[in-house]
Amino acid sequence: MISTVHEDQKERVSARYTLTETEHGRVWGVCAEAEGLFGQAPRGTYELFGWDPEESASGVPAWVGSRVWLVPDEEALDAWLLEDAESFGRLPGTDSLLLTGADDHEGPPEGHRGRVRLHDGHRWLGSCREFTRVVPPEQVPPPLVLRGLAPSDQLRAALAKGTRRALDLEEAALEIRDDEGELLTDRLLWATVSGWRPSARGADLVDLELDGGRFTPVPVYARPIWERWLSGPPDAVNAWAGLDTRRRGAWHDLVRERACRRTHRDRPTGHPYELDGRHITDEPALYLALGEAINGPGGYFGGCLAALDDCLRGAFGYTAPATLLWRDAATAREYLSHALTPDGRPYDLFSEVLEALAQGGMDVTLA
Repeated sequence: MISTVHEDQKERVSARYTLTETEHGRVWGVCAEAEGLFGQAPRGTYELFGWDPEESASGVPAWVGSRVWLVPDEEALDAWLLEDAESFGRLPGTDSLLLTGADDHEGPPEGHRGRVRLHDGHRWLGSCREFTRVVPPEQVPPPLVLRGLAPSDQLRAALAKGTRRALDLEEAALEIRDDEGELLTDRLLWATVSGWRPSARGADLVDLELDGGRFTPVPVYARPIWERWLSGPPDAVNAWAGLDTRRRGAWHDLVRERACRRTHRDRPTGHPYELDGRHITDEPALYLALGEAINGPGGYFGGCLAALDDCLRGAFGYTAPATLLWRDAATAREYLSHALTPDGRPYDLFSEVLEALAQGGMDVTLA
């Protein structure tokens, strides 16, 4: 039996992680270590028959890109997205290409197996005459283990009861704080207890196992970014500049999630801002640089055109009208002027951002 853990005992546990019931905000427990937070999320694998690469993409590396859109030939059908896409190359002795990635919530149009074209948001990669989804062998995901957890009275009672119903804690959020105690982000999961044992980390503490099949882990490639942010927010701009596109995306995910949990004091009208554009070679970099121009190191100011419009309306550090000096704007113009929408239509992201800023009361000077 687990003894009652009182608040003074909980305070002695480093509360990096807090497991909280989402409906009423009840805290199930706090701990300093979460094993299984990083891992391989479920992925979709497709065999693309009759793969015909675009000439401009003939040298596509094994890792294709963080976002690959598959666009059906039929205009009535929607494109769908593979995140963190990776190609294993052609199957020996065939004209097929294997492609894997994390499906978006839509997936391929129901019943469609015909021709699709692929692009990464900037260039066409190729096309295939038809495709099929490869069903992978079933694997049991590892559990999420909260080690040294100080359980609440309610969790202690549920563990003591031990029935299937008692151990189903339903929807929960694993709140994650940095070394300064500030809430960084959270991960939603369906918290089903699959096991527990007394912890070696202290009296009255437990190691709690949660069913890994009801939790989406953070991609392994993002782990260094998370570890950097868990030590506290950056104290200088462009700390992300040396990252590749998908890791910049992971950095921006944390920037956005942290910002949405904080209050922002809007600056007065007429404030002059300055944007360092040297590293804007992809879309994540655009919004990272813009966020830091408005709100300093690690700052957020949108992650897409719709979110940028929201930020320009206030509550994210900005009050119109204001001025923005965009230094080294030629870099962004070079890399962002030839983009593709999900369905493959060309558009100029650089110009659209400038238009959105102007409509939001930002007078931009390109330098």
